[in-house]
Amino acid sequence: MDNLEKNKEQEPDKDSEELIEIKKEDQSGYDPDDDLVFNISPVAAAFIGLAGGFLLYQIVGGFLTILIFGMNLEAVPVNDMRLMTMAGQVLFILLPALLFAKWIYTDVDKIIRIRKPKLIETGLFTLGMIIITPLLQVYLYIQNYFFEILAKNSSFFNSAKSFFDMLNDMVEKTYKNLLEASGTFELLLVILVIAIVPAISEEAMFRGFIQRSFELKYRKFIAAGITALFFSLFHANPYGLIPLFALGFFFGFAAYKSKTLLIPMFLHFLNNFSAIILYHTIGDEELIKSAPDANQDELSSYIMMFFVLSILFAALIILINKYYLKRTT
Repeated sequence: MDNLEKNKEQEPDKDSEELIEIKKEDQSGYDPDDDLVFNISPVAAAFIGLAGGFLLYQIVGGFLTILIFGMNLEAVPVNDMRLMTMAGQVLFILLPALLFAKWIYTDVDKIIRIRKPKLIETGLFTLGMIIITPLLQVYLYIQNYFFEILAKNSSFFNSAKSFFDMLNDMVEKTYKNLLEASGTFELLLVILVIAIVPAISEEAMFRGFIQRSFELKYRKFIAAGITALFFSLFHANPYGLIPLFALGFFFGFAAYKSKTLLIPMFLHFLNNFSAIILYHTIGDEELIKSAPDANQDELSSYIMMFFVLSILFAALIILINKYYLKRTT
């Protein structure tokens, strides 16, 4: 009996081990998960992920789409395009992320980190999504109002706006076609293609392989920012560059604070799923616009909303930091 009690006392507690690891990182900058053997520079690995993801998904995927369906993509049944989009995400984003992690780092688990988060962690970051979503929408109104003024007073900005409008119309048209559904089965397919698969695939590549690679060279805050920049550029949405950067940075913040991809995957899913549900319940095309119209009468209200939401979001970030700091004491 005494031996059993002694063994029980000596048995390591998983929660205690986790707290010790978090404490080590917060106090010294050292993360036990960073003890990885790699074949090439982590920064080079990150750019391999970026180049591979872009070339494979955008170029190879686009070539295969044309090869299978032909040049007249508008005539292709929308469900076929959805299935092709989903296959491209899995084959050219998710699979390369896993293969690159195995090839370069060997220990995939320390790159594509999957840990069951605590309920309070998920709740805090979900609250962040509830705040940041309207915050970024309000920002778009303000941004586009001033961009419209600049375009009226500068030939350079006017030319840039014309080009951005052309790209933006292409993005919105594609997104709208993928969002529309005529029945329950098709709506479930839309959720799978727009919300579930991108959340898993893109987070495995960006917040998994790419951000983790940058973290091995730079501070985690900087690594999240660099990854967010490329995440924004990857989506080729001219008016949404800054909002997508902010969203990507929040996902990256969630990834390095929680040490699991399940939270940024859930946040990514939540963002896309909310857009689908709002589009189908409200039926407001304004919801999918990345360049919403704004006028001078509404500007002061939008600016006020922007500051209020920014303060709330900043307060939440402080709360999240305190939560993880408390776990180390």
